[in-house]
Amino acid sequence: MNRFIGFVDALSEWTGRAVAWLTLGMVVGGFLIVVLRYAFDTGWIWMQESITWMHALVFLLGAAYTLERDEHVRVDVIFRGLPERRQAVVNVLGTLLLLLPTCAFLFVWSFGYVASSWSVFESSREAGGLPGVFLLKSALPAMAVLLALQGVAELLRNLLVLRGVRRPGSLPRQDAAGPL
Repeated sequence: MNRFIGFVDALSEWTGRAVAWLTLGMVVGGFLIVVLRYAFDTGWIWMQESITWMHALVFLLGAAYTLERDEHVRVDVIFRGLPERRQAVVNVLGTLLLLLPTCAFLFVWSFGYVASSWSVFESSREAGGLPGVFLLKSALPAMAVLLALQGVAELLRNLLVLRGVRRPGSLPRQDAAGPL
């Protein structure tokens, strides 16, 4: 069980760190778009779309990394004040009742959507836009799978706490350094 948790944590860590580099691309690309538009009165649709694509990939493929780091949005009104074992109960219930069903729904819903896009090798509707929209849409089921895997790892981590096998917070997570 610990090996599975470690593997999934490492996968989420690697994916998160890889897509984090896209944020640098977004900043540089955004800067170039502004300079080209206002200094040279020119621009390209594909360049503007690339910013949107990078933004989408950061959010979709970085979701599991965010969950692994426990940096996701959480309503902490009650949770923060609970003892760690009760926090584990809340995490188990949240994972089983909310996270995993949502991931399953997203995977099933997006599968037909992505398959349809692949069947026609969908590209941008804009003249001069990026080809390969089907590749971007493939990030939807990938996000569902990565997030579900991390959810299962978190579920197992919290079950170990509840069983008393591990103290809360004792199962090591990846390096606490930032995304880069």
